[in-house]
Amino acid sequence: MNRLVEESSPYLLQHAGNPVDWWPWGEEAMREARRRDAPLLISIGYSSCHWCHVMAHESFEDPGTARLMNEHFVNVKVDREERPDVDAVYMSATQAMTQQGGWPMTVFATPDGHPFYCGTYFPRAQFQRLLTGLHHAWVNDRETVLKQGAKVVEVLNSGTALPSGPQPTAETLERAVANLRESFDPVRGGFGGAPKFPPSMVLEFLLRSGEREMSGRTLEAMARGGIYDQLGGGFARYSVDAGWVVPHFEKMLYDNALLLRVYTHWWTATGEPLARRVALETADWLLRELRTPEGGFASALDADSEGEEGRFYVWTPEQLREALGPDDGDWAVRVFDVTGTFEHGTSVLQLLREPDDPERLARVRERLLAARELRVRPGRDDKVVASWTGLAIAALAETGMVFDRADLVEAATAAAVLLHEVHVEGDRLLRTSRDGRAGRNAGVLDDHANLAEGLIALHGVTGETRWFRLAGALLDTVLDRFGDGTGGFYDTADDAERLFQRPQDPTDNATPSGQYAAAGALLSYAALTGSARHRDAAHAALGTVSVLAGRHARFAGWGLAVARAALDGPVEVAVV
Repeated sequence: MNRLVEESSPYLLQHAGNPVDWWPWGEEAMREARRRDAPLLISIGYSSCHWCHVMAHESFEDPGTARLMNEHFVNVKVDREERPDVDAVYMSATQAMTQQGGWPMTVFATPDGHPFYCGTYFPRAQFQRLLTGLHHAWVNDRETVLKQGAKVVEVLNSGTALPSGPQPTAETLERAVANLRESFDPVRGGFGGAPKFPPSMVLEFLLRSGEREMSGRTLEAMARGGIYDQLGGGFARYSVDAGWVVPHFEKMLYDNALLLRVYTHWWTATGEPLARRVALETADWLLRELRTPEGGFASALDADSEGEEGRFYVWTPEQLREALGPDDGDWAVRVFDVTGTFEHGTSVLQLLREPDDPERLARVRERLLAARELRVRPGRDDKVVASWTGLAIAALAETGMVFDRADLVEAATAAAVLLHEVHVEGDRLLRTSRDGRAGRNAGVLDDHANLAEGLIALHGVTGETRWFRLAGALLDTVLDRFGDGTGGFYDTADDAERLFQRPQDPTDNATPSGQYAAAGALLSYAALTGSARHRDAAHAALGTVSVLAGRHARFAGWGLAVARAALDGPVEVAVV
């Protein structure tokens, strides 16, 4: 066992039995590196990451590789979901050095944390050569290594933040729609080619703008493809192909919370039956698969089970016949397009069209789901992340209201209670908890903003003022602690741990950027209170939308959605 045995992160605990002498991120590890005069080896990943598992099995569980790591480096393991700030600054360095990024992220740094060599996944033989080569450089060419680290830090800190433009106008949003149309796939939905990620925030903007073609085609294609679990509900993280057929099988809370909200909004906009079914199935999946005993929501389900990616989810024709009998089995092969779409003759289930017999489909799905429950389940990362739980609170509250599902609203309320009691510390948030106990890491911008968004939605559904008051307190913290002085926001608070760079990125990734999430929550709060301070801050935070809209609209989806709401203005109803 190494030092990670004392940690609460499921990802770090996965490595507690490695022969590698891991340290958790912190000043103690840097102090040890200075004492030993050795560089840091920083390995960053997350528990449901397939290639993180692969590198762990190949290298971190291998005594020979561990011996090289322990002799020559101070080894630091980081859960990127617990420390998004650490992940962000080293991802910037990795992308600057290699023009690509991903996880596991492998960073070699000076004892002060300045990166001098970065990469992602390395096969064991290559990794061993790299360890030996970098140790040789550290011993024999120290000046070059230190200069390289200093140069990387200088370059990253000299880069200017994304400039802020004028306030978005109706013409700005029209340019964004035109830019999205340029990369739209009219046949398979979505934007660009493989791999395809669910464009949740962009779809929210398109729905709010009344743009039905791109939004509807994409929402239907995802719901009928293999990225959606046709038996149990819920979406995988992304599709490795352009047709939504084969997913990367991990399932994340944030994706499903965002998509639940989008499918609910698709139904309210169109009355599309598919939207209703997928929304309710996804909500049920969230409660069934991710809810924790304390009322929160777990972060993710692994892609792997029994050491194989996707094994829990894929089927062969023979397995379908064995579970259903020959008649229903043959029918399921046709309905779910079981034609060898995955590896080793297996298939990911799709539902490319509605069958003529919906009652038979319901029976077959129920029996296959029961048969699948006999398989070894993927692992679950059961830490609760404030930001992603805030997204789930908003989605469940709205879906519960729209479809008259009181249990969904109750689940949203229970999650809010957990965060209030465990994560809130004064006017600040702690980012994570597990088993009802708070972690030690401070909340970042998107924790405060996404939870405020969720609490405002919950207040709107339940009328409970305590949630609105807490949202206001969180937004005051956003304004007081995260502002950059020019209308934007840093991703970390002004009193957060100092890294070699203070992260700031207004663009969306898999979740809304902290800046655009803050803009949305501030705008909603201002609409309900009339606060000019919050309204002005929301508008100022949207200045970067105008810069991105015409050329990079896919990376500003949530900002565009908020800008659409700002232009439309709040709807006021007077009851006389």
